[in-house]
Amino acid sequence: MLSLKRPLSHRTVLLSRFIFKVYLWKLKSQARGVFFCYNLRMEKKYDIHTYNYDLPEALIAQTPLEKRDASRLLILDKDTGTIRHKHFFDILDYLEAGDCLVMNDTRVIPARIYGYKEKTEAKIEILILEKIDAYLWEVMMKNSKRIKQDECIIFPEGITFTVKEKTGKTVLGTFNCEETELIKRLWKCGVMPLPPYIKEDVKGIKHKTRYQTVFAEKEGAKAAPTAGLHMTPDLLAKLSKKSIKTALITLHVGLGTFEPVMETDIREHKIHAERFEITKTAADTINSAKRVIALGTTSLRALETAADEKGKIKPGAGLTSIYIYPGYKFKCVNRLITNFHLPESSLLFLVSAFAGTHNILNAYKEAVKEKYRFFSYGDAMFIK
Repeated sequence: MLSLKRPLSHRTVLLSRFIFKVYLWKLKSQARGVFFCYNLRMEKKYDIHTYNYDLPEALIAQTPLEKRDASRLLILDKDTGTIRHKHFFDILDYLEAGDCLVMNDTRVIPARIYGYKEKTEAKIEILILEKIDAYLWEVMMKNSKRIKQDECIIFPEGITFTVKEKTGKTVLGTFNCEETELIKRLWKCGVMPLPPYIKEDVKGIKHKTRYQTVFAEKEGAKAAPTAGLHMTPDLLAKLSKKSIKTALITLHVGLGTFEPVMETDIREHKIHAERFEITKTAADTINSAKRVIALGTTSLRALETAADEKGKIKPGAGLTSIYIYPGYKFKCVNRLITNFHLPESSLLFLVSAFAGTHNILNAYKEAVKEKYRFFSYGDAMFIK
């Protein structure tokens, strides 16, 4: 039986194969393009430049307002991105009976002191960072290149510091008194360790009360939990009347929280460890709440450190170096009260993780437009 089909020529076969290969190459190229674009979208949230914004220097608050709760309060809905403008004394309108407001009760110590070298009387400034043991401390020291091992520095109130070792950015040495006595003397001669963007009246005595929350109890912080600076005794009393619970936890804020992020890929950044403590009483109060509202990023970081996978807080104490950036899955905190943070900072990554990067950058743009006051002594934001 004869076939009616004519055999394909060799040229036609080659042409068909070529067309098929071109078709496959096109499909693969499209797939690579989609994958490449997908990677770009994924990587953008890890690119530090995503978290930059323009801020006029005039909007960096240099002094606190006379009334703590008179600060402005930007309300950001993290689900819709909508924004409202209020004042901090309006915060009660956004909290409900059964909520728990979690506050960091750390107390900032006046850890910056000015002295001179015993031999030459050259001026020396140090910032006390961390106790290593009973008498050995880690400090940051200006003009440390001029200091040699075993040299002694004289400070007011009879404080002396003997250099033992230089460790890169910091210096190890011994004070001539133990911790309790040292802190007692620091309150007489030390200066509050204000962030470098505050340049006015940095040695002013007012900072010993205003760069401090009204509920501060446990000494140890090198920087204030600034969202708490807006809270007043009157607001705390009104919280109780509205059946809103409060819980005090502790995270001693270190300078590492504010250390500049140098890495282009924010995932490569490392956070210095900070000491925290959550008592059983506080944990029980938080675990019984309808919603958990963190007053500040330091409270949030301590809570997320102590939370189990079901969102329950486990009491305890220790060190935390938890680093939160977009992609993090929150276990416990439902709402956040926070100040406005520096561009390209780890705290800006944290609030972006909580509310969404687009929402945060849009809110910051709106805050600049409306001339909010920024950073430590600035205004606040409530993310709901």
